[in-house]
Amino acid sequence: MSANAVSDSTVRLGRPARAARALVVLTVAEALVVGAYLAIADATVLSVRHLAYPFVWTNAAVLAVAYAPIPRPSDRVARGALVAAAGYFLVLCWAGGLVSAGTGTGFGTVSVLPAMPGWGPILTVGGGAVHVTLVPFKVVGYVGLAALVYAALARASRGVLSGIVGLATCVSCTGSVLGTLLAGTLGGSSAAVSAAMARSYDLSTAVFLLTVAALWVGLRR
Repeated sequence: MSANAVSDSTVRLGRPARAARALVVLTVAEALVVGAYLAIADATVLSVRHLAYPFVWTNAAVLAVAYAPIPRPSDRVARGALVAAAGYFLVLCWAGGLVSAGTGTGFGTVSVLPAMPGWGPILTVGGGAVHVTLVPFKVVGYVGLAALVYAALARASRGVLSGIVGLATCVSCTGSVLGTLLAGTLGGSSAAVSAAMARSYDLSTAVFLLTVAALWVGLRR
């Protein structure tokens, strides 16, 4: 066995260990932030599962991008892939409820809404031609998906289909649309709407993780 082969094998074996250490560091830091927020804000956790979802999205996106071979946009194909990925990101933001058409003109008013770490703080721009609601974990998740799709397109990877499937992760998270549809079909039952909304985040998180994994595996081949 050549020295290069041994070196390559060592690098491959070291990557999972580095990713595991990075995940531990991220998890500990996030737990400390949540603990500090709960102590200062005197908030109550109603669902540990939904408290964890933003960090699941964030960690999956950050680690996938950090350990994926993402090329620089150095040629025409890569630059075209970058433009397509930017469009994909905007579609995700629109379908995920982060960006929508406003009712006014100009830029509107900017405000910051406090919320549990991961879910917030939420930056909103309302009253203008475009309404923006930036939820931290969704922004990070969609940026991660767009980066992976860019890499897949730049390399003409089989991961392109997975990127398209990833649109389901934001469609199932579109709270306002889903809530309206459920309110109409379930007779306006707030309890039924709340339960279905909770399940929608279960589904969207599962689809998001599967999409990130599929893209990442496709890029590693």
